[in-house]
This record gives sequence, C-alpha cells and structure tokens, in this order.
Amino acid sequence: MGIKKSFLVLLFLVLLSGVAWAQQDAQYTQYMFNTMSVNPAYAGSRGQLSLTALYRSQWVGLDGAPETFTFNMHSPIRNSNVGYGLSIINDRIGDGTVQETYFDAMVSYTVDVSLKGKLSFGLKLGGNLLNLDFEQLRQRPGFEETVATDNIENRFSPNFGLGIYYHTDTFYAGFSAPNLMEIEHFDGSNNDANGVDFLSKDRINFYFITGYVFDLNDDLKFKPAVLTKVVGGAPLQLDISANFLFSEKFSFGAAYRWDAAVSALAGFQITDQILLGLAYDKETTDFGSTQFTSGSFEVFLRWELLRSFEKLVSPRFF
Repeated sequence: MGIKKSFLVLLFLVLLSGVAWAQQDAQYTQYMFNTMSVNPAYAGSRGQLSLTALYRSQWVGLDGAPETFTFNMHSPIRNSNVGYGLSIINDRIGDGTVQETYFDAMVSYTVDVSLKGKLSFGLKLGGNLLNLDFEQLRQRPGFEETVATDNIENRFSPNFGLGIYYHTDTFYAGFSAPNLMEIEHFDGSNNDANGVDFLSKDRINFYFITGYVFDLNDDLKFKPAVLTKVVGGAPLQLDISANFLFSEKFSFGAAYRWDAAVSALAGFQITDQILLGLAYDKETTDFGSTQFTSGSFEVFLRWELLRSFEKLVSPRFF
C-alpha cells in the first residue's frame, strides 16, 4: 500500500475513532452560483427553469480523496408566488469506502416586501442514503483487524430544513438550516478491535449568505459575497469572495476560506442559456503544504430556459 493510500486510511480511521463524528454538509467554493444547496428558499428565485451540475474534487493527488457530485433544478410556478426545486448530492471518500447520497425536494413562497425587494420562505424535505464499506478497510495490509463491524448498506435517514432569502436586483441575504435533524448513523454498541465506540452524527449546519453587486461602469460589475457556516463540534467557517463580471460574459475573482484555503474563480457565459464555471482551491493549512495534495477544484455548468418575452435586460449576477 502506497504512502498516499496509507495516509487516506489513517485519516478515515481518525474520523471514525472519536465518540462523536460531527459530519458537515457538502462544501462548495462556488456557493454563490449554487445557493439552493444551502438554502431551500432560493428555489425559483431566478424566475426561470434553472438546472445546475457541479463536480468537486477535494485534495487532488490524494488517492481516494473526497469527491462531490451535485445536480439541482428549480423553477417558479407560473402565475403564482410558489417555487420548487430538486437536488441530488453524492459524497464519496476512499474510492467508495464511504458514500452518502442526499435526495431533497424544496418548495418556496415569495412575497413582495418593497418595490424591488422580494422575501422568500423555503422548506426542504428529503433524506440521505449512507454506505460504509468496512470490508475495504479490512482488505488493506495493516488494517485487517482495525474495524470489526458490519458494513452499512443504503441506510436511509429522513431529514428536513428551513430557509429565508431576501433579494433585490443588486443585493441578497439569506439564513438557513438545510438539515434540522441530528441523525445518528451508529447505535454506539459496535466496537473495533481496540474497543472504540463508533458514533456518527449529522450535526445541524447553520448558514448565513449575503452579497451585493456594484455597477462600476456599463461593462463591469463587482460582487463581494460572504458565506458563514456554523456547526457544533467544528470551527466557524467563513468564506469571503470577490468577483467581477465583464460585458455580461466573463466572470473572474478570488475567495478566501478563513484559516483553510485561498481560491481562484472564473466563469464564462457561453450562451444566454449556458454558464460554465471553474474554481481552484489551495490549502493554507499545514496539510496543504505536504506532498499529499496539490489543491482542490470545482467545475459547474448551469443551463436556464429563457423565454424571449421574460428575458431580463441585465441578468442578475447571483
């Protein structure tokens, strides 16, 4: 077994060896273009059918490192204040040793609170399937007796979440808790060969997101944005980003995840309907300076159904 593979297995065992494993929701650098994944009230807010696919590869160069696949779609319901959305998120660690898939449906209700301001309330209903393949660990040299428990296959856990989202043409802010049920994936009675209890719990993640678009001139817009995530058992996560949009076609910028990573972002509006985005993260922690990883990257593609009679003169930059 190579050094990188040994490091991954060790990391995985450290995650499992505590009394409680405070799992967090999927992490995104391009959260400003994937808002519905953290706030169900965003569903339908773009005023048209919107489909987004996103892939994130964490710690490139580390065999079996985490990967996240995301697909979501949302739309308003015509001639109503109601929006709806669907989301599928798949997280994989260790070439499938750990795999968790989320299936969620969202509904939102929007009211006009001023001439330009809209306030939306969102509800998310869904759940996740968890698979843990301990047999893969037992097959690795040096770890044959490390984990002595049965595999977990397609264990379903229901959940629900709430969100609130306010926006105008140039400003947005939202607060949400996408998963309000703290699910325990283990009963605490299974021990490994060293007598360690395994207890995995999905903690509640609270999000606050906000941003503002400044029109610097006719061709250039500037948008600073902030995402704050609070979860019990983990440090506060603060993501700060700054993006520029040129001629409604090209976007570029940078982001900083507090005490964790710096990022570069770029996007291209291929057509009026299709947006392509890329992001690259470089860890600022001690782990990022090791030989095990060369950073993380994301790529996303958004397609929207634009109706000519509804097309905005100046599309929103969020």
